Amino acid sequence: MSTPLQTSKPNTWAFLRDAMITPTGFREYDARWKYPDEINLPGMTALGLGLGTQMHARGIPPVIAVGNDYRDYSLSIKQALILGLVQAGIHVRDIGPAVSPMAYFSQFHLDAPAVAMVTASHNPNGWTGVKMGFERPLTHGPDEMAQLRDIVLEGRGQPRDGGKYEVVDGVREAYIDDLVGDFKMSRKLRVVCATGNGTASAFAPEVFERIGVEVIPSHNELDYTFPHYNPNPEAMEMLHDMSASVKQSGADFALGFDGDGDRCGVVDDEGEEIFADKVGVIMARDLSRLYPNSTFVADVKSTGLFAADPELQKHGAKADYWKTGHSHMKRRVHEIGALAGFEKSGHYFLAEPVGRGYDCGLRVAVEICKLMDRNPGLKMSDLRRALPTTYATPTMSPHAADTEKYDILDRLVARLVAKHAAGETIAGRPIKEVVTVNGARVILDNGSWGLVRASSNTPNLVVVCESAESEAEMRAIFKDIDTVIRTEPGVGDYDQMI
Repeated sequence: MSTPLQTSKPNTWAFLRDAMITPTGFREYDARWKYPDEINLPGMTALGLGLGTQMHARGIPPVIAVGNDYRDYSLSIKQALILGLVQAGIHVRDIGPAVSPMAYFSQFHLDAPAVAMVTASHNPNGWTGVKMGFERPLTHGPDEMAQLRDIVLEGRGQPRDGGKYEVVDGVREAYIDDLVGDFKMSRKLRVVCATGNGTASAFAPEVFERIGVEVIPSHNELDYTFPHYNPNPEAMEMLHDMSASVKQSGADFALGFDGDGDRCGVVDDEGEEIFADKVGVIMARDLSRLYPNSTFVADVKSTGLFAADPELQKHGAKADYWKTGHSHMKRRVHEIGALAGFEKSGHYFLAEPVGRGYDCGLRVAVEICKLMDRNPGLKMSDLRRALPTTYATPTMSPHAADTEKYDILDRLVARLVAKHAAGETIAGRPIKEVVTVNGARVILDNGSWGLVRASSNTPNLVVVCESAESEAEMRAIFKDIDTVIRTEPGVGDYDQMI
């Protein structure tokens, strides 16, 4: 086939005929574009042809499970992707509308060698993309994405005979059965189920009811216009709405899910929004009692408590800080045999014997309910208060163009490393070390830290700060990190500020 165009205009002859794909949509661990500004339907077909070609090149048996999230354009995009996969000689098993973890589950349930999930994840409407993988429970990382990008953009997709299309029914029901198992609550729980009208609306209320939880609905009607807010449990807008629902209803806590159901956010019985990394520590404490001497992976945006918490240390838990990103984290959990991985964004990776190693917001929700069932005398706020106190910012994302953000980050990392080498301070404290596994995590002598990295999914940098001492120190860390960031004119405004 011909090489895809990098730019083309809607409502033109070429746009209807020729593949158009913006290269920046191929990201570290999945593919995302604004539709139709950055990719058109022929472009998505070219992606399918490229993905099928990649499967053949890597010796993957030519069978793939494919699903799509609940957005008004996702079905058209999935069909265009499927056309390309069939052209490449792939047997496509279409599981229908799904949350991303249902697609990952389908690889096990159907014994499918590959998976492709059409979803914009938590991005706002107007975005689309594909999460894909070959080696379950893993998904494409940087190497696989770079190979796929080159196949597609260089026009090296190879049509083959033997393609087949099949609709597979019953995967949703099998996925829910797998989540529920034979578990039933022994204590009464009233839980706000917040789905922001996204795809999880078709799953979460039923899962809660099946395990014996009383559901207090919050925007559980499927509506791809997202009339209330964009479903993203890392965003304060959604967390605030969940908090209001808890206070109004007197619920035991709230659980919220993002647009494709692979993340979970928590608000406690007092309406306190618990950042996902702190929820991870609560879960790790519980799991470490059940499985002593376990290893837990945390992403570089996450709290330092995974390494410093006395309760985790008492049960022999080991912390491993790793790169942010669902593919990076899945792979790390798998490679080092960790029991679980936790991301500040709300992606949790529960491995055997708890889960299968992929990120599933609904699995996390079920395990949180089990945790509460094992602690019948405790409220979620009790578990929050039992953690050592730290003071953390939300995840903040100043704008930086996709074409510039990595170069900007390289310069910022160099400046922060140079500050350490020169003996300079952050928030008036000495810098103990700068961890550069994923951006720069500047760790101070008291364990407080500040992070700047590049978002893999959006045209932004990512900034997070945490103090072990006080809110004032947390703000001072942010101020000093932001002062370094402001040396780059290509960095714009933040999406939210402390």
